[in-house]
Amino acid sequence: MDVSTVVAVALFLAGIALVVWSVERFVEAVARSAVSLGVSGFLLAVVLAGVDLENAILGITAAYGDLSDLALGTVFGEAVFVLTVAVGVAGVLVPFETRVPRSYLLLSLSVPVPMAVLSLTGTLTWTDGLLLSLSFLPLLFLIYALERRTETRYMVAEEVEEVIGLDEESGEEVDESEAATGTRAGWYHLGVALGATVLMTVGSAIAVAGAEGVLNAFDLSGLAFGATVMSFIASLEELLLTVEPVRKGRPEIAVGNVVGSTLFYVTANAGLIALIRPIDTGGAVMTVHWPFFALSLVLVVAMFYRGRVGRLGGTALLALYVGYWLANYL
Repeated sequence: MDVSTVVAVALFLAGIALVVWSVERFVEAVARSAVSLGVSGFLLAVVLAGVDLENAILGITAAYGDLSDLALGTVFGEAVFVLTVAVGVAGVLVPFETRVPRSYLLLSLSVPVPMAVLSLTGTLTWTDGLLLSLSFLPLLFLIYALERRTETRYMVAEEVEEVIGLDEESGEEVDESEAATGTRAGWYHLGVALGATVLMTVGSAIAVAGAEGVLNAFDLSGLAFGATVMSFIASLEELLLTVEPVRKGRPEIAVGNVVGSTLFYVTANAGLIALIRPIDTGGAVMTVHWPFFALSLVLVVAMFYRGRVGRLGGTALLALYVGYWLANYL
């Protein structure tokens, strides 16, 4: 491995690390800001669990760098990762039961349909991207409406605070002066979030520059690399966000993360990439990525419908992810 390749790998890993670190700071800052400004805890929780900012920023940066296949690879790769690895590891380590309303299961199965239909043309165009991007907020509000209409609450304000370390059980006391300043504290945290956004953008640019060097050095497919290596590294926090709530006896948060992530990946995430640059959806996209994503989604929804994710189901999901990697490189 020559010096240029080592530098490319180092840049890639450093960029990913900066993005993940920045996203963690962003999430905490937005959460604190919302608490101070009185924003809906439920809506905040849906956004925090489902919107994968580092994936979106990495994808957008890659698209700007004329690496749209790499960008699309991260969309499928992270979606499959959340469904197979995150849920699979949770099932293997801490088998859990959960009662998911059928409306959420039907929504999870139907949300990818528009992108799948648009992909059949062989290209996701600018107009396709606009359609997918614009569909995200209405779907988000649909989930909010369903949550208000039912007694099941996957992510209420108290659960968000537990996830981000703001509750009393975490051992962190709420500063009284911050509570007194209220709105001023909220705007301060919004400023922190803005700074974290800048760092996310810088980290993404570094990661994409490194990824381009890795692709050239090893003659790899951008689609396969984005779907496997890049997505795996960028999705590690998704694993924690799924496994930890299950371990703490709150599987509803893990389920909410899966539902929200699936919604985001196949609407706003893919849509924003297509808005920047047309995406080729032929070849491996239709023969590898869509089949594995669809199968992963159907299996997870079936387990949620059954009401239990056990070790056998978790092992099957992990095996499916191994098959996904092999299909990308064989």
